[in-house]
Amino acid sequence: MPTHCTTQPLILDNVEQCVDEILQRLGKDIRVGLPLGLGKPPELINALYQRAKADSSIHLTILTALSLEKPVASSEIEAAFLQPFVDRVWGDCPDLLYAVDATQGKLPANVKLHEFFFKPGSRMGNANAQQNYVSTNYTTAARDIYEQGCNLAMQAVCKPGDGEASEYSLSCNPDTSIELVRLLRDSERSHLLVGVVNQNLPYMAHSAVVPSDEFDLVVDHPRYTTTLFSTPKLPVGLADYALGFYASALIKDGGTLQVGIGALGDAVVHALGLRHTNNANYRRVIEAMNWSAANTSLAEQIGGQQPFQTGLYGATEMFVDGFLHLMQAGVLKRKVYDHWALQRLIHQGKCNPEQLTASVLDDLASLGVREIRPEDFAVLKRHGLLAAGVVLDGVHLVLPNGQRVLANLAETYTRSALAEHGLGTELVNGTVLHAGFFLGPNTMYAALKNMPVAKRNLIHMLGVEHVNQLDLNHALYSAQREHARFVNTGIMATLSGAVVSDGLADGRVISGVGGQYNFVSMAHKLPTGRSILMVRAVRENEAGGQASSNIVFSYGHCTIPRHLRDIVVTEYGIADLRAKSDSEVAKALIHVADSRFQGELLTQAKAAGKIEPGYEIPEQFRHNTPENLIRRLNTFLEKQVLPPFPLGCDFTEQEWVLAQALKGVKAQAATTPKWKLLLKTVFTGKLPEPALPYLERMKLTKPRTLQDKVVRMLLLEQLKLLKALG
Repeated sequence: MPTHCTTQPLILDNVEQCVDEILQRLGKDIRVGLPLGLGKPPELINALYQRAKADSSIHLTILTALSLEKPVASSEIEAAFLQPFVDRVWGDCPDLLYAVDATQGKLPANVKLHEFFFKPGSRMGNANAQQNYVSTNYTTAARDIYEQGCNLAMQAVCKPGDGEASEYSLSCNPDTSIELVRLLRDSERSHLLVGVVNQNLPYMAHSAVVPSDEFDLVVDHPRYTTTLFSTPKLPVGLADYALGFYASALIKDGGTLQVGIGALGDAVVHALGLRHTNNANYRRVIEAMNWSAANTSLAEQIGGQQPFQTGLYGATEMFVDGFLHLMQAGVLKRKVYDHWALQRLIHQGKCNPEQLTASVLDDLASLGVREIRPEDFAVLKRHGLLAAGVVLDGVHLVLPNGQRVLANLAETYTRSALAEHGLGTELVNGTVLHAGFFLGPNTMYAALKNMPVAKRNLIHMLGVEHVNQLDLNHALYSAQREHARFVNTGIMATLSGAVVSDGLADGRVISGVGGQYNFVSMAHKLPTGRSILMVRAVRENEAGGQASSNIVFSYGHCTIPRHLRDIVVTEYGIADLRAKSDSEVAKALIHVADSRFQGELLTQAKAAGKIEPGYEIPEQFRHNTPENLIRRLNTFLEKQVLPPFPLGCDFTEQEWVLAQALKGVKAQAATTPKWKLLLKTVFTGKLPEPALPYLERMKLTKPRTLQDKVVRMLLLEQLKLLKALG
């Protein structure tokens, strides 16, 4: 029988006591479900893991995704740069010990780790992780964790104030937790639900709030209010910006946005912000890019270049800090409401949320809203359509003047009475962003913590079963997600229109499908929805600079199948693939491929009979090269219209210079014969005075080894190239 009963949880002040309780109540076969990313309680899972390491009779299975790890230096030189940065950014944020051991291949035999999403590339050479990976869509993750036998769910939570709490907020991760708890509650399986309070988490309201009696155990002590795991910003390069600006022109005012983490997501956000706040510069960047007639027509049809009047609404699994930037810029401002008919009237221009009129009641009736059930009444009252004094009493509405009318908008008398005595003046409690989980830099967490409550309540954190699909309330979600643009990232695209995002042809998993498939599928179900997959046209080996095409003829793995092809964007343009023939799709993708690889792609397509023998690539698309991209856009880099860190930077000025220089050092060391490096080291002259702070940071003022001398020489060369030495 379930262990839970509707009583207050046992409050503990120590994670070791909590582990004792878990083992006493559940025994030694523990299958713990942990939230994705930030929502893990590191101190508690560390204590449980350490107990299992010390006692081989405990069988511990960890079911989770995205186990976050701090960067680790691979050499003394790298450590000199990295350690001060890690200490400053992550502070006292604990390491996830199971993740550290998993990375090092040191998990004990009695501990299993099943993950459904990796930090991209982090587990490529890890056989244990590859073998224990569980492939699942984000919307079925809770189900699959349950099916793996989960009997313990634990999560980091926060409370509204000091002292005892009657409720807790799931804050960053209601994404799968709410559904998993429901599955456990409905089962006959013995289980425990455990929360660990971390008051550094922002208190998110709405669906993220759960009563305290949901938990069996809660660990609450200030020692566990530690630094939250941060994801520092990555620099946005020229190709990233080109991709972002093409995608931004496909976003329609009054529409819906989903976008992910990383440089490409930041590029889209910066472009959208610039489009709204400095439209002249935005258009200059757009005009400098290579727009075909078809691309221009598509952007005019489904997107735009003008500032945002109505603004955007966000419906996303991942709430990245870019959405906060869009809120601050006045782009993310379109409010949605939780009633399908009301939302549809707003979109049709028949309901002004800021000034309600009696006609809205007639229009609701014409859409088929008749009997006002308790659930409808609660929604309409919460959103202010019904005045504060209106009460539902059985099948009647009691108006503020005492009048009783049938709770049915089909009745003319009811509508007339409501219009005169029970209609609100404006809609309230709208939402500008629905999201499943959040993860980002420290500045994001601080902004959410310090945000006025009314503004923070415009953000509604809830389960991915709501945001990643339409199934739970098709009418409502379809009405809210008008002109949805689901913007995600892929690794490769094939000439058939399939996209590779999560793995390789040999079966190795790079990351995981996450919610990408869900959003692509949803885009096809929404009448005005579109999926936009951003794929860099080319990748280059950092050490040798050797380029490879990410537009390929075929590939032995796909994440998004060809029958769900829609829009693919590269730094060279937009390929609109929806409802197109195989030949049209192949041509469109060749047109946005890097020109160094177009000839081979065309030859392969012709050999397979997918493109007619006489077809030639139009002249406009034959100059897709990094050099031409630089020629078109470099001036905007120089003028900081396209800054390297558009949404903020975690590096100090000195660290950013060193980061760029060390990247050059690595490339030079990999491509230069060793004898040349040694020879150049011999002829290194006097150290320039401006270089000393950089060398001190890198502990290279007095190099101890020959390798240190080579690195110092190369570092000085790179600092000169970056003009960091004056």
